[in-house]
Amino acid sequence: KSQIDPDCKMEEDQGPPKPTFDWLPEGMEPLADGEYDAIVLGTGLKECVISGLLSVKGKKILQMDRNGYYGGDGASLNLSNLFEKFQAGEAPTNLGANRDYNVDLIPKFIMAYGNLTKMLLHTKVTRYLEFKSITGSYVYKDGKILKVPATPEEALRSPLMGLFEKRRFRKFIIFINQYEAEKPETHESRDLNTMTMRQLYEDFGLLADTHQFISHAMCLELDEKHMDAPAAPTIKNLKTYCDSLSRYGTSPYIYPIYGLGGLPEGFSRICAIHGGTFMLNQDIDEILYDDSGKACGVKAGNQMAKAGMVIGDPSYFPPEKVKPTGILVRCICILNHPIPNTSDSESVQIIIPGPQVGRVNDIFVCCVGNALAVSAPGIYIAIVSTIVEKGSPDEDVAPGLQLLGPILKRFTSVSTTFEPVGDGSDDKCYISSSFDATSHFESDCDDLLSLYKRVSGEELDMTISAENVEGDY
Repeated sequence: KSQIDPDCKMEEDQGPPKPTFDWLPEGMEPLADGEYDAIVLGTGLKECVISGLLSVKGKKILQMDRNGYYGGDGASLNLSNLFEKFQAGEAPTNLGANRDYNVDLIPKFIMAYGNLTKMLLHTKVTRYLEFKSITGSYVYKDGKILKVPATPEEALRSPLMGLFEKRRFRKFIIFINQYEAEKPETHESRDLNTMTMRQLYEDFGLLADTHQFISHAMCLELDEKHMDAPAAPTIKNLKTYCDSLSRYGTSPYIYPIYGLGGLPEGFSRICAIHGGTFMLNQDIDEILYDDSGKACGVKAGNQMAKAGMVIGDPSYFPPEKVKPTGILVRCICILNHPIPNTSDSESVQIIIPGPQVGRVNDIFVCCVGNALAVSAPGIYIAIVSTIVEKGSPDEDVAPGLQLLGPILKRFTSVSTTFEPVGDGSDDKCYISSSFDATSHFESDCDDLLSLYKRVSGEELDMTISAENVEGDY
């Protein structure tokens, strides 16, 4: 039986009879209020951001999810839900209280100065969430876990580079910090739209090891393809990293207390406040199309709802509307200790550049604990994730698992990622892309901005500063 979020607008059981509509076939009933401007399928982050933004613009929204919780693939689950999802039997009693756990199914951190932070501020969702800085960012090199320098002093002490290389690295970072794409006087006669990343590194005399460290641990590139492409997009990523790092000084990442599942919940509150209707535990049987092939509603059992567009994640749409983009493996591990060799950090990210372990794609390890209200005291949640490229997913995550020390319990998921075939203009099906393999939300925000433009016909104003995530403004 579908259940309605108690905070959201919904008809009372004892209320007036449901309205009838001319378009309803004989024997069918309206689903919820029957007619909407948009129906949103899934309560993942992207879907909730879109429904929140549309509702603020005065659109009437119906949002449904087949699960009994918010977040879809990006939910944060308590202990019993986690064991149930992975069909792992009963959760053991020695791991602490069920309510202490908010385990992310998709591990990502938020760039303090990135686009997701801007969206949180733009919509004032920061009112509902509290954030903490992630303690440290590390990179795997030559069999060791090394801290990514967070200050000039750390850079000088870092074993990642030799003395002369540190000077060249410093000169490179000074150039990046003052570089502005729109101001040619900051370019030092370099055209980063034609110069490749490899040429830029070589121009500063940086060694191949340093190229790898900067590209993978700071620019957060997933593989080596960017090296022979124009440097401008990679430098944009590096500037976001450096700006984010300067914000808190320990790492460039922030994270919501109680887990990432709080993000879609926060955006769904915006939608609910503006009259949106939410139905959990409610799947659909089919998307309905009019004579011209445009989506015009959904059907669930003997109920129908009508709308001018249908928005959702790829899992709600027929196979011909989406195409696979890759396969990801994610391994959630419960530990009773911090990750070794990370200075007993409460929360960390470790990037294993693919070339360091004979791979094409990087492996990401993130670890969070009780300080972020995602696990019981003394328990840590480490998640290892990467793109599948070996014969078996276990082989793909092995280099990450080896860094964790003893593991109490492990849950592995392998999932195919999808993107839409069309942009939605011809069939009114506006489909988000699956969350990618990166350890942050920047490329997911690009997809979100594209989705918003396709749905609303206008760009989302992103000129807001990402300066103040702590309070109202």
